[in-house]
Amino acid sequence: MSTLFSERPVWAERPSLPARVTKSVTLVAIALVIVFPLYIVILTSLSPASAVNDAGGLVLVPRGVSFAAYSDLFSGGVVTRAVLVSLGITTAGTLVSLVATILAAYGLSRPGSLWHRPLLFAVLLTFLFAPGMIPLYLLVSNVGLIDNYWSLILPTAVNAFNLVVMRAFFMNLPQEIGDSARVDGASEWTILTRLVLPMSKGVTAVIGLFYAVGYWNAFFNAILYINDNAKWPLQLILRQYVQQGQQLSSSSVIGDAVHGSASAPNLAIQMAIVVVALVPVTFVYPLVQKHFTKGVIIGAVKG
Repeated sequence: MSTLFSERPVWAERPSLPARVTKSVTLVAIALVIVFPLYIVILTSLSPASAVNDAGGLVLVPRGVSFAAYSDLFSGGVVTRAVLVSLGITTAGTLVSLVATILAAYGLSRPGSLWHRPLLFAVLLTFLFAPGMIPLYLLVSNVGLIDNYWSLILPTAVNAFNLVVMRAFFMNLPQEIGDSARVDGASEWTILTRLVLPMSKGVTAVIGLFYAVGYWNAFFNAILYINDNAKWPLQLILRQYVQQGQQLSSSSVIGDAVHGSASAPNLAIQMAIVVVALVPVTFVYPLVQKHFTKGVIIGAVKG
């Protein structure tokens, strides 16, 4: 009887050798499916014109290295401008969204705050009913934000899911800390900035990453609200010249400083745009990866 109860449950037993081999092979296959296309894209962007011409398209085998595609992109043309636009929108949008989400989440986490229940109900209602494209466009147009960078930030400044997660995290913090601070005469602003936020670095980093990735990858709002090609973000350039296959002319991509010089093949430039679009997220994600599990799970315990 004792041996019967001492046995571990099925899910806690060590997997058999065939099971471990199957898992390893599956994980390696999934990794190859993800890494191999990235390898082709990066290799093609770094390949000289002769290698691209010999391959007749995407390059699979390295045949020299050339940075001509990246030199063309960052020589003052439309792609350089689009990268700066995307960086500015991502930075400003993330800051605006974080400030708005933190303030709203903190207010909604205080049971006695003004209009607590109606505002919380309005936030939760957006999970079921999203604003339509036409009403949102009319709103943006009526407030004069067409062809304005703020049209890419304000309509998506606060995400309801991120707000609910951060509110739940604030509610999980010990109430005694805030109560003792109020007894000492601290205001709500002091409690938020000096007590709550230092204890919320993990969830703040996660929500900030969510917002930053959303702003960096967004292109649909630019299609709706930005008519001036000079104000296009990088993702819209990526959509126009890579997904839809429009040709990249030297006058649009290459700056005046190198206009007329030998440029990289069109396909190499397209793949270089893809790489440039992937680099920021690829480098930023590992920096906050350690906060993902802690920030999101703790923020979703109750609320």
